[in-house]
Amino acid sequence: MKTSAVFSAALSLLSLVSPSSAKSTTTAASPSKPPQVWKNANLVHIISVEKNYVKENINVLVENISKQPQDEYFLLLTADEASRLGGVEVKDRKNAKAGPFGVEVVELDPKSNDQYIRIKLPAALNAGAQQTLGISYYLLKAYKPLPATIKQEDQQFLAHSFSALCPSAYVTSKQKTEVKLPSANVPDYTKLPGSGDVKEFPVKSGAKLTYGPFDEKPAGAVEPAQVRFEFNKPVSHVTELERDIEVSHWGGNVAFEERYTLIHRGANLSDQFNRVKWAQAAYYQPNTHALKEMKFPLRVGSADPYYTDVIGNVSTSRFRSNKREALLEIKPRYPLFGGWKYPFTIGWNSDAKNFLRQTVNGGYILNVPFLEGPKQPEGIEYEQVQVRVILPEGAENVKYSTTVPQSSITSDDVEIQKTFLDTIGRTVLVIKARNLVDDLRERELVVSYDYPLSASLRKPLIVFGSVMALFVGTWVLGNLDLKFTSK
Repeated sequence: MKTSAVFSAALSLLSLVSPSSAKSTTTAASPSKPPQVWKNANLVHIISVEKNYVKENINVLVENISKQPQDEYFLLLTADEASRLGGVEVKDRKNAKAGPFGVEVVELDPKSNDQYIRIKLPAALNAGAQQTLGISYYLLKAYKPLPATIKQEDQQFLAHSFSALCPSAYVTSKQKTEVKLPSANVPDYTKLPGSGDVKEFPVKSGAKLTYGPFDEKPAGAVEPAQVRFEFNKPVSHVTELERDIEVSHWGGNVAFEERYTLIHRGANLSDQFNRVKWAQAAYYQPNTHALKEMKFPLRVGSADPYYTDVIGNVSTSRFRSNKREALLEIKPRYPLFGGWKYPFTIGWNSDAKNFLRQTVNGGYILNVPFLEGPKQPEGIEYEQVQVRVILPEGAENVKYSTTVPQSSITSDDVEIQKTFLDTIGRTVLVIKARNLVDDLRERELVVSYDYPLSASLRKPLIVFGSVMALFVGTWVLGNLDLKFTSK
């Protein structure tokens, strides 16, 4: 696999919610390749495989070599990488206040496997001018267990394929690639001829491999490489997360519920699971590639947690809450090894005053985390995420903003959901995202909406009217004379 650099701009702006959704990929009717108006004067590509997803950072000094001002920079990647790409953010390394940088995945040639990240600079660069860009992004489902099957007590090794040369749409004058690993146990990695005083690449220093520096390389140049490393931890992958946030004004409560479909993407067991060996290993081999517990740090003040799966309530959980923290610890019904799947649901309540406030104009602003989920040392990745913010009945003029990279948001919409004692139904904001990771947990989701007095009184009046109608109906029926009388 040729690892490509991908760049993105992220902080989303406050926007009206409408059925039209942000598209992650568009087809551009322009030349099949980007114009050669830039040069990468210096590029440092950092690939981190320390968690069960790949995080890549590209720090590049770009120079406008054309005679006209330029404000669009393209980055090369494959269609496969584009499908697994998430969390793209772009910053100016020397000016943190510069931005925002626009980001879009484009397909310049439908017949080619190449796709591009189009980065819109906040201001055009004049001819000969330079700018230092800092690009970060994540690649999901990036590893393959090698070997693919192991014994229950064996160590797990993963393999990751990448390019020792950072794929670029432009000529690169100087570059190097660093690979950061979870440990120094790296039995196999690709070796390349060195240059200068270095006879062979990479240079290994503890848990880091360095390929380069390389001299000038043409646009599109790649150098396939692979690294195999020890990763005796769970490779947790959430194929789907459904997160509901229900706001109650009358109850003064915000209820959270998260439904997970979790799978372990690590090495499968070569033999049947042995529970006796599993119990023994807890004493002499505490480190294991199986997933045996998860910890969910919640906001202070969270209460009434619950944990269920397809069978019912799961009692193997612990909740600790005080003035400094709220932590939910859960254990699945069984340890998860490679290829095993586990769907489950958790939920909790919190005081509305921790998330909701009223504006001077009478509207309301809800500030909640877009993503919470477990916080594990080995990390966790999310393929598909759906966040539903269920607002009170009659809420209107709904707007939202989020600090989750906009390139990961695939759609947003406003729907109506009818629940107990509703008449017109509750307003529901539905936001869908893809390819998120736990590094993005606690990113904010800010929802603003209007809630007129008439809407807030609708349900109490309906309840009052219903009760009165019941009493009147009972009184009328009680006063009916159904006896037979003789003349």
